[in-house]
Amino acid sequence: MKTWSAMLLIMRPANIITAIADILAGIAIAGFFAPEILNQQIVFQIILLSIATAGLYGGGIVFNDVFDLYLDKINRPERVIPSGRLSLNKAKTLGIVLFLLGIIAAFCISIFSGFIAITTMICALMYDKYGKHHTFLGPINMGLCRGLNLILGMSINPELDPKYFLIAILPVIFVSAITLTAQKETKGKNKLAIGLAMVLDACIVVGFWIISQHFNFSIKNTFIFLLLWYAVNAISKLNAIVNNSPKLIMKAVKIGVLSLIPLNASYVAGFSSVYIAILVLCLLPISLFLSKKFPVT
Repeated sequence: MKTWSAMLLIMRPANIITAIADILAGIAIAGFFAPEILNQQIVFQIILLSIATAGLYGGGIVFNDVFDLYLDKINRPERVIPSGRLSLNKAKTLGIVLFLLGIIAAFCISIFSGFIAITTMICALMYDKYGKHHTFLGPINMGLCRGLNLILGMSINPELDPKYFLIAILPVIFVSAITLTAQKETKGKNKLAIGLAMVLDACIVVGFWIISQHFNFSIKNTFIFLLLWYAVNAISKLNAIVNNSPKLIMKAVKIGVLSLIPLNASYVAGFSSVYIAILVLCLLPISLFLSKKFPVT
């Protein structure tokens, strides 16, 4: 039982919920939440894509801790592997199994979905091993993982115009902002990085306006969801700048990760309907509950 508990702990369930929200946003962008299209087969594909992203994201998070073992022994000895609750070999096995689960589930949708899953896995491992240690490329690397996850959701529609993939630039920008905020989170002294992250957040708002000009997207429907997303991030980042302590920086990072759910609800509201967006937003209290039980990274 202790091993299973440690495995769940290292997978960061609250983070995985936000990845499922990415998939739902991608499906909305692909136009597959329309009542005339939604059927039993589509629901099954949505479940498969949710399993795929859970496996890919979970595997990426596990290997994050695998590669960080020696640093965590010094900075975060309470984490699962350095504390001895899960052995390094068991963690590696768990990560591999999760990646395989994600890739197989994606290939069950289409060959394209499978290749997106493989690319996502490669990007995640690149970030875990190398990207996180690079000030500039690290945030972009992490952002690409989220952008690819949104495209994985879009891949449910094999006939989707590739121009829709450009929308994935937005999560790349925002997750880059979160990653910038997270730099030096254990030490503080990263006001400049957080300030730049706030500029990137503002770019997201502009990005939604651009989407409304070039796609069949309702900016009116998305307004309240986008406002919620922007407000919680602006407040948490401002607090982290005013008091540039590790505690407030980590809180801003946690809020940024969880706020991916209202951001994804914004896509759903604009491309599908407010009602489905509210259902996606309902993932937020679930993720918040899990974040109190399990760490968020």
